[in-house]
Amino acid sequence: MERLNKYLAHAGVGSRRYCDELIIHGRVSVDGQTVRELGTRVDPQTQQVSVDGQLIHSERLVYWLVHKPRGYLCTNHDPQGRPRAIDLIPHVPQRVYTVGRLDEESEGLLLMTNDGDLAFKLMHPRFAVPKTYLVQVAGNPSRQDIEKLLQGVWLSDGHVKAKRVKRVRMQGESTWLEIVLCEGKNREIRRMLASLEHKVMRLKRLAIGPIRLDRLPRGKSRRLGPDEIERLKRCAEGSRSRSRQATSSARPTVSSELASSRVAGRRPDSPPDHSIRPRPAGRTGQRPSRSPHRS
Repeated sequence: MERLNKYLAHAGVGSRRYCDELIIHGRVSVDGQTVRELGTRVDPQTQQVSVDGQLIHSERLVYWLVHKPRGYLCTNHDPQGRPRAIDLIPHVPQRVYTVGRLDEESEGLLLMTNDGDLAFKLMHPRFAVPKTYLVQVAGNPSRQDIEKLLQGVWLSDGHVKAKRVKRVRMQGESTWLEIVLCEGKNREIRRMLASLEHKVMRLKRLAIGPIRLDRLPRGKSRRLGPDEIERLKRCAEGSRSRSRQATSSARPTVSSELASSRVAGRRPDSPPDHSIRPRPAGRTGQRPSRSPHRS
């Protein structure tokens, strides 16, 4: 017996979250009976599961790496008929979907699979799987700008930060940066840099976890090998374990957080300030303790 949403995800219907929505809206039936309970368990060997009246059969799990060019959409359906990333792998018979979307103007590595369980782990912030990007920005971000990216900025949907930022090279009046994130919010890098008044000119994803784009030509695809799939799975589980340990060891008590807020001169519920500033001569003081924040 396994959870209904997990069975649907493994059958290639979509991510677990998407399958949950199908269940909630009454589009899934088991042995002819509509099911709306998310915790429902099924036995694929003895029960028939249908979505919108169509019988679901377990598919062989497949994993593809695709080099998405700019101008392609990460969706399986576009009413306007624009190019889609899925169009780059017409030879794949399984119903696959993208793991972590890139917007239309971005390019680079996409993973496409019908393994909803792995897709969920690779993209959910709880598992903290690193994604590496090469970004060309207008201007020359200062050291303070890079520190702000690492310490975090506040966007409309919460606090976000980069895990690593490396200056790669200058090109005219622009700068190339390598940025590593462990989240997947919509247009996150573009919005982070826009908040620092630096426009993103080009954005290319180089890697998800241990899987890199390397020299795969633009618009081409290749199947992941068994060793690569295993490394992806170990990365997801390992990242989650490290995240739990870090959160457990770094979690402050309420009293210490309040105390550090008073020392830092800010309200306890205001965004934390982790800026690294030189300390003026002749002044000493307690450094505020860091509040844990999941990236």
